[in-house]
Amino acid sequence: MKKRLGVVGIIIESRDEYAPKVNSILTQYGNIIKGRLGLPYSERNISVISIIVDGTVEEIGALTGKLGILEGVMVRSVLSKEK
Repeated sequence: MKKRLGVVGIIIESRDEYAPKVNSILTQYGNIIKGRLGLPYSERNISVISIIVDGTVEEIGALTGKLGILEGVMVRSVLSKEK
């Protein structure tokens, strides 16, 4: 399988409740995560996380799928074109 480079954007509402679940999932996929930037935005009780990933479409899809089924979590991704 060919690997793709991508960016995953995550917004966590009610961060006190959902951030631990998100972090647990991100830890499971630590092998494809190459960089992470997180901003806890306490004034709105949300967190914004962007991660750089390098993995197969299946691996990245599994990561975003697990995140996307969490209530209070919004996730979007963009991947490089396949060469």
